[in-house]
Amino acid sequence: MAPYSILVSWMQKALVVRQYHVASVLCQCAKVAMSHFYIHYDLLEKNINVKTVYGYLDDSANQEFKWGKTYLHLQPDCVAMQDATAQMAMLQFISSELLKVAVPSTVHCDHLIEAQAGGEKDQCQAKDINPEVYNFLATAGAKYGVSFWRPGSGIIYQIILENYAYPGVLLIGADSHTPNGGGLGGICIGVGVADAVDIMAGIPWELKCPKVTGVKLTGSLSGWTSPKDVILKVAGILTVKSGTGAIMEYHRPGVDSISCTDVATICNMSAEIGATTSVFPFNHRMKNLAEEFKDHLVPDPGCQYDQVIEINLNELLKPHINEPFTLYLAHPVAEVGTVAKKEGCCTNSSYEDMGDVGGNVLVNACGPCIGQWDRKDIKKGEKNIIVTCYNRNFTEIVTALAISGTQPRSKDDKKFKLEDTYQHPPKDSSGQRVDMSPTSQHLQLLEPFDKWDGKDLEDLQILIKVKGKCTTDHISALKFCGHLVNINNLLIGATNTENDKANSVRNAVTQEFGSVPDTAHYYKKHGIRWVVIGDENYGEALEPRHLGGRAIITKSFARIHETNLKKQGLLPLTFADPSDYNKIHPVDKLTIQGLKDSALGKPQKCVIRHPNRTILLNHAFNETQIEGFHTGSALNRMKELQQ
Repeated sequence: MAPYSILVSWMQKALVVRQYHVASVLCQCAKVAMSHFYIHYDLLEKNINVKTVYGYLDDSANQEFKWGKTYLHLQPDCVAMQDATAQMAMLQFISSELLKVAVPSTVHCDHLIEAQAGGEKDQCQAKDINPEVYNFLATAGAKYGVSFWRPGSGIIYQIILENYAYPGVLLIGADSHTPNGGGLGGICIGVGVADAVDIMAGIPWELKCPKVTGVKLTGSLSGWTSPKDVILKVAGILTVKSGTGAIMEYHRPGVDSISCTDVATICNMSAEIGATTSVFPFNHRMKNLAEEFKDHLVPDPGCQYDQVIEINLNELLKPHINEPFTLYLAHPVAEVGTVAKKEGCCTNSSYEDMGDVGGNVLVNACGPCIGQWDRKDIKKGEKNIIVTCYNRNFTEIVTALAISGTQPRSKDDKKFKLEDTYQHPPKDSSGQRVDMSPTSQHLQLLEPFDKWDGKDLEDLQILIKVKGKCTTDHISALKFCGHLVNINNLLIGATNTENDKANSVRNAVTQEFGSVPDTAHYYKKHGIRWVVIGDENYGEALEPRHLGGRAIITKSFARIHETNLKKQGLLPLTFADPSDYNKIHPVDKLTIQGLKDSALGKPQKCVIRHPNRTILLNHAFNETQIEGFHTGSALNRMKELQQ
């Protein structure tokens, strides 16, 4: 009995353990050449019927299944990256000395465009500011077999939906909103750079065996109720804690009333509650070759879920607008002004909620959604409301609608051609050169980090004890994200518990307060190893490792960033008792013991030894992640695998 969701990977053993027959959605047999869409559904059906080779599992015969504990080893169909994550991903891949990516991979230029004056002007400005990065990504793509979508192509997850998603694909994206591809019944999962590089290098992708939350939809959407309101309802029920580590599977009868783009919106926004991904079953809106095999792309009757939510779409849901960073804090449209005055929050929504209010249509990019604003119309600090539709509709869509009715013409009455922003990698790249200056201030080739000496970590200085949320918005900006030395924005938005200030920490040696990056640089220069104490849903990897960090100890991690930490040789540890967070003070020095046994695959526990107290910690390393910690980074591990 299988929820359509998901992980076909689970196959044979999952049958015995949980009654999942494992829906075919993740079958490796659904081989597809990106841009060609040749899908072997017949082989997919054969594998399901004989119940032998279960799809994307790298080694189904020896795969262990313990939900929420063991790791699945999978072979995805393809990888997608945006221009911010792609910089470090391509630099790591280059350092591996491999000749070509092992799976179809794409780069999409959408993150480095800053929203300021409007679409055309902002796009031109981005090209003027970032030519070095764009040229690097284009030439590296041509060299290593990666497709390249130039600035102006559109947002990564919409391009995936329109060009690469199909029922049953397992698509991995180095962008948290990759689940948008679920609009066409795909299993599209956001990952960190380290995971993306592993897949590109042909290394099986590791995913902690997820639980499945079923969302039963009844009735149908009507009136001003939008798909956004559905996911806001789900988010209000679950919150991030309940959503993390689960796959959200929406099922009938209500799903048949929701369009592809609306389904994509729900899947996209599900990422905000920590879900691994979201998926909808095959329906009449996905008709293509998949229709013949649709019985394998829906849940089995009577299938079992770890949790079930039921939402009646006929019951009027009031249109809501949600706050930034926190999806489950949503407000009825009528209350937004009052909330903004009280809390100083900004909000986002869709075209449906805004109506025709003369909004400025900005460039097709992720700018406003990720904080890339440069507004000139208000003074800094002045309270205001930003209501954006990022990104539910595109200028391309409007153009397509115009074309469907009549052939557009330019001012001189000549037919025009839409700009071609796609670059396919050449068949022969032997003579291709990667455009990257050795003196670049934006890009820097990587060197492996130092390896672990096999000993416990003693006398670790606390760099910062973070208070409250510490998402990617609080950790890293986009400037210099391909240059570890110059990025210099480590935890600059995180609040320090010692003084309730952002980017202000005490230097334990000089006793002076300074920025987080400057203090970390000081510690690195003087050989002082350090640790970060985090709160809930924390993450970050490369810069802390580069600046001498050895461990991150938190109440909980974001899934993507926990994996990044492991693969770059940092210890992601959680408090066995979350209240122990309160026992640690910013001026403390910590010793972490028990690492040797843990790294040998023995107890999954280690401890902080501290005067007057011992604090128990958890970690969840598997064999290959332990190897990554031994070698110091994913880069070292890839080099050793090649040897």
